[in-house]
Amino acid sequence: MPQFSFSGLNRSPAVELLRDEVRAFIAEEGRAWTALRRGESWSGFDAAFSRRLGERGWIGMTWPKQYGGHGRTAFERYVVLEELLAAGAPVAAHWFADRQTGPLLLKFGTEAQKSRLLPRMARGECFSCIGMSEPNSGSDLAAVQTRAQPVDGGWRVNGTKLWTTYAHEAHYMVLFCRTSGSREDRQGGTSQLLVDLKTPGITIRPIVDMTGRHHFNEVVFEDVFLPSDALIGKEGDGWAQVTSELAYERSGPERFLSSYRVLVELVRVLGNAPDDRAAVALGRFAAHLVTLRHLSKSVTAMLEEGVDPQLQASIVKDLGAVFEQELPELARELFAHEAAGPALNQDFYAVLAQSVMNAPSYSLRGGTREILRGIISRGLGLR
Repeated sequence: MPQFSFSGLNRSPAVELLRDEVRAFIAEEGRAWTALRRGESWSGFDAAFSRRLGERGWIGMTWPKQYGGHGRTAFERYVVLEELLAAGAPVAAHWFADRQTGPLLLKFGTEAQKSRLLPRMARGECFSCIGMSEPNSGSDLAAVQTRAQPVDGGWRVNGTKLWTTYAHEAHYMVLFCRTSGSREDRQGGTSQLLVDLKTPGITIRPIVDMTGRHHFNEVVFEDVFLPSDALIGKEGDGWAQVTSELAYERSGPERFLSSYRVLVELVRVLGNAPDDRAAVALGRFAAHLVTLRHLSKSVTAMLEEGVDPQLQASIVKDLGAVFEQELPELARELFAHEAAGPALNQDFYAVLAQSVMNAPSYSLRGGTREILRGIISRGLGLR
C-alpha cells in the first residue's frame, strides 16, 4: 500500500517573534470587535483592514519582491494567518488573492498579468474571487459547462457560476471554463481565464444565506468578450492548474478554525471548574486541534519544499471539517437544558447560533467530504 507522511515543523525564534508582532497588532486593531464579529472567521470583510495588513507586509508574504511580495517563508505566512484567524480578524477582502490567485499567477500567469495585479494584491488594494462551482454540477467540477468560445482577438464567454464568494466586492475572477470539447470530455478542454469583473455582459446576483448575510453570489456571463491575454497558462491545462491550486485552498488553518470562536466562548463560560462531561469534551477538542494544527503546518512545510501535498491537504480539509462541525454541535448539547442563560453567556449563545447555521457549509466548500475521501482513497491505493 502506498505510504504518505507529514513533514517536520519550523520552530525558529524569528517565526515566534513575528507571532508576537501580529498579536500586538491585533490587540490594537481588534479592541472594538465583538464576539459575534470575531465569529465570522475568515468570511468577515473589511477592505480598510486588508489595506492596513498590506502596509505591514502581511499579504503576499511569500511572493517575490519584484511583484510586490516580501520574499518571506511559508511558515511566516502561516503564523500571520493563524493569529488573524484565531482572533477572528476580517480577512475576506484579500483572502482569495493571497491564498490562491497570487500563487496561481506566479506559477502560470504571464509577465504582464503578474506585473499588473500582484503588487496591487499585496498592497490590499485588489481583490479576487474564484469562479469554479456551477448550477446543476454539485461538487463535480469536471462537469463545467461555462464556455469560452475562441473568437477573433480573444474569447466569447457564456455560462453561470454559483456560490462565488464576495464576487460583488472583487475586482477580478479566476474563471474555470471549457474552451473546447463538451461536458462529456470531463477534465479535457478546460482552461482558466482572468476576468475583470467590470467587463460588459457580467451580472452579479446576491445569494443571501440563512444568517441574513450576503457573501455568496451567482455570476452570469452573457456574450462576454475577453481579450486573448486573459488566458492563464495554456489552453486546455485548466484542470491541472486547478488541482495544483487546491492544495493551497484545503490545507490552511482556516480549515479547522472556522468555528474556533465557539471554543473560545465555551471555555470562557465553563470557567475553571467544568463538570466531568464538559472537561472530557474540552480535552478531546484540544487534542484534535493540536493534531490538526500539526498536520496543517506539515503541509506548509511541503509547500515550502516544493512537494505536491494534494493527498495530505485533502486529509487536513476532511478532518478539519469534521472538527468544525462537531464543535458547535457538542457545545449546544452541553447547554441543551439552559433556556436562556445569564447575561455573561450571551456572547456564547450568539456565536454558537451563528456557527450552527454556518456549519453545514464547512463540509461543502473547498470540496465535499465524499470528493475528498475519494482523493484520499485513490492516493492510498484503495480504489
